[in-house]
Amino acid sequence: QVQLVESGGGLVQAGGSLSISCEASGRPSSSVHMGWFRQVPGKEREFVAAISWNGARTYYADSAKGRFTISRDNAKNTLSLQMTSLKPEDTAVYYCAGDPKRLRVGMNRYDYDYWGQGTQVTVSS
Repeated sequence: QVQLVESGGGLVQAGGSLSISCEASGRPSSSVHMGWFRQVPGKEREFVAAISWNGARTYYADSAKGRFTISRDNAKNTLSLQMTSLKPEDTAVYYCAGDPKRLRVGMNRYDYDYWGQGTQVTVSS
């Protein structure tokens, strides 16, 4: 069992930056692929970014490439998402997720078994 708790969400202006974090407990994060997803009303929870168990590989949705950076600190069991050049369409609840199977790094919500409760990110126009 892995518990995930997001933090750092808030209100930012378009073009601004924000970093959100996820703290994990229950098992070492070094054995778990991690990802960030986001969801808005009326839409599916969509992939944002993912990182392999050891941090060696990262993946980004097209919407995030060049603007977002995913990172992890396995010693501290934390996952981060640094967001820059934020757009109103980035407004969503952002969820961190963990995949303990450690096979392929998933870019689909169904690849992940553990989820945080989410943190709201709102980007004003």
